[in-house]
Amino acid sequence: QVQVVESGGGLVEAGGSLRLSCTASALFFDDYAMGWFRQAPGKERESVSCISGSGSKTYYADSVKGRFTISRDNANNTLYLQMNSLKPEDTAMYFCAAAPFTANVYNEYDLCVTGANRESNYWGQGTQVTVSS
Repeated sequence: QVQVVESGGGLVEAGGSLRLSCTASALFFDDYAMGWFRQAPGKERESVSCISGSGSKTYYADSVKGRFTISRDNANNTLYLQMNSLKPEDTAMYFCAAAPFTANVYNEYDLCVTGANRESNYWGQGTQVTVSS
């Protein structure tokens, strides 16, 4: 049973920073693309950033480019999202997800472009990020 667990959310002032972490168990971590998604109240879940199994390729939504950085530590089965220059519009529940197939079948681009509402992804329970103005 794959388990995905996020941590690191919280309340921060606009312009501040937060780092989210996500651990995934029971899978060969570096074989799978991983990603971060978010859902604001009243809105659909959207992709934020995704990363290849090796960590060499990344994908970012336009709204976070230049402010957020995704990375992974495969030795410790951990995914990160460094969020800088946070804005009130970044307020949302942030979810971590592992792709449902290995990266040679379903890569980081597939995960981010088509995976925001894919039930077959391995989803975490979410961590709340609130940015005050």
